[in-house]
Formats: sequence, structure tokens, C-alpha cells
Amino acid sequence: MPAMSEPKLIAGNANRPLAQAIARRMSLHRGAPVSLLDARVERFNDQEIFVEMYENVRGEDMFVIQSTSNPANDNLMELLIMADALRRSSAARITAVIPYFGYARQDRRSRARTPISAKLVANLIVEAGIERVLTLDLHAAQIQGFFDIPVDNLYAAPVFAMDVQHQFRDRLNEVIVVSPDVGGVGRARELAKRIGSGLAIVDKRRSSPGEVADMTVIGEVAGRTCIMVDDICDTAGTLVKASDLLMSEGAKEVHAYISHGVMSGPAVERITNSTLKSLVLTDSIAPTEAVRAAANIRVLPTAPILAQAILNIWSGTSVSSLFEVDTLMPIYEGVFGRD
Repeated sequence: MPAMSEPKLIAGNANRPLAQAIARRMSLHRGAPVSLLDARVERFNDQEIFVEMYENVRGEDMFVIQSTSNPANDNLMELLIMADALRRSSAARITAVIPYFGYARQDRRSRARTPISAKLVANLIVEAGIERVLTLDLHAAQIQGFFDIPVDNLYAAPVFAMDVQHQFRDRLNEVIVVSPDVGGVGRARELAKRIGSGLAIVDKRRSSPGEVADMTVIGEVAGRTCIMVDDICDTAGTLVKASDLLMSEGAKEVHAYISHGVMSGPAVERITNSTLKSLVLTDSIAPTEAVRAAANIRVLPTAPILAQAILNIWSGTSVSSLFEVDTLMPIYEGVFGRD
């Protein structure tokens, strides 16, 4: 599909530094300035959300950048209201760029009389007038099917692979990728395939939601450098326990790569005091000061891959090309150290 007009970006309050970084990256790629739409997204005294745009958007190809992270409900409402304002202002197309898709963990009925909140959120997004969604590492791939509009789900795995290959370049032969639970085996296998390593699994049994009763390791980790990979780190309880278990099984050291750093409650303190050598997050959720100050936490940027995906959507070219390291390497030039 030919480009309709210049791509225009608007950002909510969830992660403005990421939105600004995306705009800078797009400016670099295009050789022309791309800036965030001049708008205000604020709250009345009763916390109702109000959006006003100071630029004409009639006939424009609009990209709304907004993670639905904590506070999830406020950020989701900002996204919906921005989309409604754009639709009523005659934007040609509205794409929601949602680096972290909140409510994704509620993707099925886990027991009787519970909701499928991810489907409800998908319905709200479509009804608000959004015509396409761009996101990163959905908690469950089948959520794409909850939408009756196109959904482009990018993957952090190739970015993680590039970082692992740089950070552990002198000892890749001793690296093993570990899934912290059985449900994440597919994600771990994908990273292991990209870096050419073996795979192990931490099998956990929960006594109640959020409580892990027992954990066992499937696979040989003794003397190995373990790389745990998962999509979400919330309170970090499972991650820390899995690290302790791997160390008790003879692992040399343990690192973790997580797509979305929710980092609720005691998460940062737990990571800081844990046996984890390092935790690597993306900035799909704006890192707090505590996260940035933690000695064993690093943050990888998502602006390069998201900016290129936005440009590909705008120009009607392939987004799936961004699943490969060879395509991403030039985009991430300078992000990873060079010898």
C-alpha cells in the first residue's frame, strides 16, 4: 500500500521518553524531522482524562504510542480517548503502538466465573477507532486473534540474541538458555536457537496464585552460564527463586533477559539482593529511578525496532523482516559495544 501522508506520532503519558526516542530514530532514518504531535493529555480534578490536539490531523497516518502499564487503567483510557479524538478529527488511519500490552495475562478463563480481560481490551481498542496494533512480545501469541484488525507482534528475541552474543562472546560455548517455567519454553527455545545454545527448564508448581511451592530443573546446568528468558518480570519472586535453584544445581552464574519490566513492589530490592548476576530489561515500560540505579539491572532500547516497524507500516513494507538479526543489526548499530 502506498504511503498516505507523512507519519505522525502522538504520545500519552505512559512512556514519553520512549515516544521521544522513537521520534528521534524516525528522524534519523528518514533524514527529515519527525516530532510528537503538539497535544495535551491531562486530567481534570476528578481524574477524568482530557485530550486536545493543537495540530491538524485530517487525512494523516497517525501512530499513538502508549504502553498500558501501571497504572494500567489510566493508560488504557488515555489510549482510547486519544484514538477517539483522532477519529473525530478525521485522521486517515490510526495505529496503536503498544510496546507493553496490559491485561495480556488474562487471556483465558483460568477457572469458573472469571473474565477474559484481554479480549475485552481488544474490543475496546477496535471500538475506539484504532485500525491496526503494533506491539512487542505479547504474553500469549493467540491474543492477536482477539482482534478483528491487523496486529503486528514484534519479538525481543533477536535484540536479546545480539546482546548475548556481545556480552558473552568469549564464552558462548558454556551458555545455556533456561525457561523459568514450562509455559515459556517456546520463547526460550527461540533464543537458544538464535545463539546456538542448549536449553533447560525450571518446572514450578504453584500452591496458590503468586506462591511457588516447589521447583525442579530439567536439564544439565552445572558449570554453565545460565540465561533465563521470559516476557514479564512483575514482583521478581519466581525469577529470584529460579536463580537460587540454578545456582544450587551448580550453575556458574545466572543472568536474565526479560521483555517487560513491570517491577512491582519489592522487585528491584529482590533483584539487587539476589544471586542474579544481571537482569536485562527493555524500556517497553518506562524504567523507574530505582531500576536505573540498580547495579545489576540493564535496560535495552526498543526505539530502534519500533521506529523501523512504524516506518514499514507507514510505507506498506514488511514488518516480519524485523524478526531477523541480520535486519536489526544495522538498526541497532552503536547500541551494542564494538571492539
